[in-house]
Amino acid sequence: MAGAGVLQQRLAGLEARLCRLRTDGGSDDPFLMQASGTLGNLRHLFEDGGENSTFSNLLQLYAQAILDITYFEENQLVDEDFMEVSSLQKVEELIHVLSEPETLIEGSSENEPLTVLGVELLECLYWRRGALLYMFCHTVKGRKEWLTGKMEIFKKFLSEGVNYLVKMLGFRCSVNPIEDFGYQDPDTARLLHEGIFSDTHLLAMMYSGEMCYWGLSFFGKGKPQLQNADAGSNSEHHCSAHTEVLDFRDMGEKMLQKYVAVCEGPLRAHEWNTRNARLILDYFKQLST
Repeated sequence: MAGAGVLQQRLAGLEARLCRLRTDGGSDDPFLMQASGTLGNLRHLFEDGGENSTFSNLLQLYAQAILDITYFEENQLVDEDFMEVSSLQKVEELIHVLSEPETLIEGSSENEPLTVLGVELLECLYWRRGALLYMFCHTVKGRKEWLTGKMEIFKKFLSEGVNYLVKMLGFRCSVNPIEDFGYQDPDTARLLHEGIFSDTHLLAMMYSGEMCYWGLSFFGKGKPQLQNADAGSNSEHHCSAHTEVLDFRDMGEKMLQKYVAVCEGPLRAHEWNTRNARLILDYFKQLST
């Protein structure tokens, strides 16, 4: 397993990262403690070399440790309100780290990421990248001085953030098509048909719609390079490498219309707020007239 050899090399780097974070004040953080246990199990699997030491099992533990470690780091960024001096570099670094499991799969002879990692882990990796870019863009969009000279970076982050979230929303549908479910409740069936299996899926729709709104607010009616979420990935940030693009209005409208439809339909008793979504949809409608 050539991929496992590279993974073993990356394990040492991740262990060093964890050690540094715990030394710098995160010794009692539950996510870092959980990551420490996960990395211990991963190290044991490498040393054991038994039948359970498959590339898939090893990579799943590696991905889980990455999710826990970077969650601690993301919380630090949020608590610091994305400090202007260092936050851009840190966000780019975290996006790179969260892309590592897929990078390792691409460099191996193994199957597709969905097969190796499983739907839940892969969803988490895409959600965390999309949500991180959402939070960062939400913060910096009001910093005029920061945006000066960085508008292309801002547009790129908006596009990539939407791409991650929309891709995340499609994984379960591809694994569990609606005909595989025998639910008699029409509301449940509709949610599954729309790919909504948790609150996180709803948030992904709202976040992607908001980012599309910001994109149009800052960059007008043109067609920013928003990559089709059904396309492949490049080696750097796992965004689409295809030339097909979608504009912010088109994608934002699709996401928010679906969000409003399910929140005011099958989930009407759960009181999800659709006011902001409807305001943005009205804005999109005005642009098309």
